[in-house]
Amino acid sequence: MSFSESASENVFRHPHANVLGISVSAINMDRAIELAESWIASEKSTYICMTSVHGVMEAQSNVHLRSVLNGAFINAADGMPMSWVGWLQGHRQMDRVYGPDFMANLCRLSVGKGYRHYLYGGQPGVAPALKDALEKRFPGVQIVGTFTPPFRSLTRREEADLLKDVQNAQPDILWVGLSTPKQECFMADYVDRLGVPLLIGVGAAFDFHTGRIEESPAWIKRAGLQWLHRLLQDPGRLWKRYLLNNPKFIWRITLQFLNLWNHECQCGVQPKPRSSTTNS
Repeated sequence: MSFSESASENVFRHPHANVLGISVSAINMDRAIELAESWIASEKSTYICMTSVHGVMEAQSNVHLRSVLNGAFINAADGMPMSWVGWLQGHRQMDRVYGPDFMANLCRLSVGKGYRHYLYGGQPGVAPALKDALEKRFPGVQIVGTFTPPFRSLTRREEADLLKDVQNAQPDILWVGLSTPKQECFMADYVDRLGVPLLIGVGAAFDFHTGRIEESPAWIKRAGLQWLHRLLQDPGRLWKRYLLNNPKFIWRITLQFLNLWNHECQCGVQPKPRSSTTNS
């Protein structure tokens, strides 16, 4: 590796916390935005994950998801518990990088920077509605394409249509709004084929920004109780995620801090830059 390549990679290095073997970026919103901007300028392709207790617990039994999360350029703390673990490990600068806020901040910034956005995910009609909502909220933002995937895996024809559409649109950022672990696995599988500088998984951000899900008050978010607010809105779908995973997380993270359960992870190891060829 040449000196310039080594220096370039050092720009993207950042500290990580170990959350049950998952490498979580010990950064805050400002640093996340700074890293995203630097990566877009590098003309490489990579992906960013936003991870909460749900994602960490899914990765305990899903080896592939664990590998995907630990291989992300940024694996940000989407929930306050991730930040609390980081603080206890000495990462005092670490704070929540909430997916919908990260999306809004990058869209606001992109008006002046000229970044182009593509929306992938959501139920039928959600991505076009999100396009309208973002264009109204951030006049001048460039939403250059949308794609609503089926609930199942893409067929070869659907995959070809997506790749062609993205290649023609040439976005700088492709936002992925699927559930965990679908969105993380999609990004890892398609990052090289799509050739977009940044794929960013933001989960329910599509629904938050279109008003399909009611946003929590700021104090609820900071108190780490947003999961309860969401559970009350959709108990039939979310009760297993929160009422089973949350107690398991508390138990296991307690054992980790007591050194009674060893969770090794490659914290601090950054992914190798990928050349972006599809959009060239």
